[in-house]
Order: sequence, then C-alpha cells, then structure tokens
Amino acid sequence: MKYLDEFRNGEIAQRLAAEIHRITTRPWKIMEVCGGQTHSIIRNGIDQLLPKEIEMVHGPGCPVCVTPLEILDQALAIASQPNVIFCSFGDMLRVPGSEKDLFRVRGEGGDVRIVYSPLDAVKLARQNPERDVVFFGVGFETTAPANAMAVHSAKQQGLKNFSALISHVLVPPAISAIMQSPQNQINAFLAAGHVCSVMGYRQYPELAERYHVPIVVAGFEPLDIFEGIRRTVKQLEAGEARVENAYKRIVTMDGNIPAQKLLEEVFEVVDRAWRGIGVIPASGWQLRESYREFDATHRYPVQDIHTVESPLCHSGEVLQGVLKPNQCPAFGKECTPRKPLGATMVSSEGACAAYYNYGRFISADQLTHA
Repeated sequence: MKYLDEFRNGEIAQRLAAEIHRITTRPWKIMEVCGGQTHSIIRNGIDQLLPKEIEMVHGPGCPVCVTPLEILDQALAIASQPNVIFCSFGDMLRVPGSEKDLFRVRGEGGDVRIVYSPLDAVKLARQNPERDVVFFGVGFETTAPANAMAVHSAKQQGLKNFSALISHVLVPPAISAIMQSPQNQINAFLAAGHVCSVMGYRQYPELAERYHVPIVVAGFEPLDIFEGIRRTVKQLEAGEARVENAYKRIVTMDGNIPAQKLLEEVFEVVDRAWRGIGVIPASGWQLRESYREFDATHRYPVQDIHTVESPLCHSGEVLQGVLKPNQCPAFGKECTPRKPLGATMVSSEGACAAYYNYGRFISADQLTHA
C-alpha cells in the first residue's frame, strides 16, 4: 500500500491543482490517450479540480472499445464451433457483437473460458490435443508481448491445435489520425505510461514536432495525472511542444528491448480498423507469414463477416474525443452497462462506463430507467 498511498496524497494533489490554476491563462484541451487514465480522472474527480479553462478529452485508448465489430463477430462465430475452446480475458465477454456477446455464446453451449494469461490458453491446447483452442488477443502495445509469447511458445511446442484471433492496435498512428482530423481541437496529450513501459517513447518526439503538441508520458494514480497535466499546461503556456517523461519510475526512453524484439519476430505492422473510427494506416499488428498457421482467421471461415453499427451508438465520436459520453442521446437510457450498445459502456477502461459507474453525469430519471 505504501506506493499506492504515496501517489494518492490529498495534500500534494491540492498543491498540484493550485499550481495548475496559477499557471493557466488560456483555454486548453488535453487528451488522455488511455482509458485507465480516463477512469482515474473521473473516479478521483481530477477534472473537477482543474481550472475551468482546462478540458480533459477522453481518447481512443481503450483496447476493448476500439476492437472492430467485425472482429467481435468473428470471435462469436469461432466460439460457437462445437470443437473449440475459446479463451479470452474477462473484459471481452460482455462486449456486444452484432446480435450477442461471448456470455450469450457460453449460455448457448459454447466452451468459452476466461483466462488470466495467454499462456493459459497454450496450456489448455497442450492438455486437450483433441480440441481446438483459440485465444482472443486484443489490446495496445501493453498486452502484445504476452500474446506474442503465447504464439511463439505454441510454435516451439508444435501445437497444431492452438491459434489466436489477433486485434492489436498502436498508439502513435492513432495520435496522428486525431491530429489530422478536420474536427481536431486537441492541444496536448498525456501518453499512456504502460504502453511506453514496453515501447519506450522514441516515436513521440517526431509527433510532438510535426503537430506542435506537448506529449507528456504519465501514470495512472492521481498524482501521476496531476503532474502530467501540470507539465503539459506549463509547455502550452510557454508555446513549447516536446516530449516529457513524468513516469520515470516505470518508463525509460528505450522501453523493454527484449519484448520489442519478440514483437518484431511474431508480428508485422498493417493497416487496422478501429471500432467507431475507421481504418488507420499502419496502426496495428498481425501475425507474420512465419506464424500465419496460428492465425484463427485462416483456420475458420470468418473472413466474409460484415457488420453495421447501431445507429443509436455514438461511441465513435466518444473515442475520437469529439463527444463526451453524457452528450450521447442514448447514454443512460437505451445504453447502460446492463444493455450496452457499444464497448465503451462495458469495458473497464471505457469512457462511457466511467461516466456511468461514477454517477456524476446521470440524472435520477436516467437511473430510474436503467
């Protein structure tokens, strides 16, 4: 608890908030890229302690939320196969596909299992040679090394009954896409500390210079976020645009080199569709040709699945920072955690879930109808 309490000190938080108030003279929009940071901001009321000129904009940094509907429907189709053991982290089970979710598939008899590591799925494949085991691997750069290790391990062990449904996305191309959008109003970014712990932050100086935006690597505890915002505002007020590391206890410039080497061996960069956003060039990973035999989309007839998003769901605008969750007409009405229209309402890192679960933006009437 020492290290948690150390970064949740109320007195220090008040001092940091006062310093941000002191140095702020103009309106600024700062995007926190990571959904974990969004939840920390809303849960701890950080946005309410900032000057009225500072608006925190919630970015597309929820890996569950940006997983395309087509991939979710592919997962549902594969999980429904009679000889398949379908493995996933728990946060994917309630994410709605076109007609149902993985919980529903399990209720209908599908062998859907929650695992705590992708290597658990590899172990299941080894223990069940007569069954096909499929692991649903989604996420940003943070979770990718473990998923790459699972595929690498399956190949080393010669497991022909293991495959992975991969939907990995990358942060730097998403920042470029946001800055190039005609709707963009973002002045600065808080970069996700856990992503940078793996990849380092060598890619960010070029982005800061190209778009003239400060980028501050930040953690997830309240003091981490306050310090990230303070450094960002200080740069903005001075007209500067550079990268700073405010999470030095975890993040280095180079990141985790062995993990990066494994990622380079197993994955290759491809254009990737983001749910609610569209295709972002060179923004994702897929298995390289040398590992393609472990690609679930090559083992199962799911390539031709096409989907249409609910017209009531505005999660795309939420993920782009164009719309706050409580500005969506369906928020808290047609869309709640019990009956979600999109992943942003059920993911543990979804912005809509943060707004709903911490209740500050829900009227009594909305709660009555939830």
